[in-house]
Amino acid sequence: MAAIDLNADLGETLDGVPTADDEAMFAVISSANVACGAHAGDAASMREAVVRAQRFGVAVGAHPSYPDRANFGRIAVVIDPAQLTVTVAEQLAALADAGADLRYVKPHGALYHAVAVDREQADAVARAIADCSALLGRPLPVLGQGGEIARAAASVGLPFVHEAFLDRGYLPDGSLVPRMQPGALLDDPAFVAARAVRLADEGVVEAVDGSLVRADAASLCVHGDSPSAVDMARAVRAALDAAGVEVRAPW
Repeated sequence: MAAIDLNADLGETLDGVPTADDEAMFAVISSANVACGAHAGDAASMREAVVRAQRFGVAVGAHPSYPDRANFGRIAVVIDPAQLTVTVAEQLAALADAGADLRYVKPHGALYHAVAVDREQADAVARAIADCSALLGRPLPVLGQGGEIARAAASVGLPFVHEAFLDRGYLPDGSLVPRMQPGALLDDPAFVAARAVRLADEGVVEAVDGSLVRADAASLCVHGDSPSAVDMARAVRAALDAAGVEVRAPW
C-alpha cells in the first residue's frame, strides 16, 4: 500500500486566540508543525498541541520562524546568521520544554522560503537543528521543498524530507505563487483532494498555467489557517483513504 504524510501548521495562537481549528485538524493529519513562540504560539498553546498530538497519535514537528509576531513570520527579516541559529535553537527548546517528543523541523513562512535560496541562513538553521539533535541523541529530519536547506541539512548529517503544498498555487518552475498574487491560495476541498491523490500516485502537481511540476513529496501540507482548512483536510484524508493511500508520519 502506498503511504504519505499529511501535515498542517498548528498551535498558531496570537494573544491566546487560535488562528485555526486545531481540534478538527489534529483528527485527520499525521504530523503537526507546531508554532514555537516566534511568529505565533506560547507556552500554553505548545502544551495544548502536545496533548492533542498524544491524543490523536500525531507526530510533533517544530515550526520555527523569524522572531516577528507582528507580521506572522511572513516577511523576510535581515538577521545575523549566528543570531538566527540562536533564535531557532531557543524555539526548538521551548517546544521540547512543553513536553513535545520532537520528530522533525519545518521552518515557517518567510524563513521557509529564505532557507531554500540563502546559503548562510540555511546553514544557520541547520546548525540549530543539529545542536538540538545532539541533545536528543538522534537526528531530526528537516521538512521542506529543497534547495539550500536540503544541502545544509545533509552537511550536518540530518535527513531531508520533501513536501508539497495542497492549498497553495504553484508556478511552472516549482515555486509557490506569492501570497498576494491571484491563484496563491486554494480553498476548494474537492480540487485539493484530487491534487493530493495525484501527488501521492504520480508525484506531480498542476501549476497555474496548466503545466505539470514534478513534486516527489513524502509529506503533503494543508495550512491550518487557510480558507476552508478543515473541509479541505477532511476531503484530502477521505480521498487518500479511498484511493488506498495510507496516511502516516514518516518520522
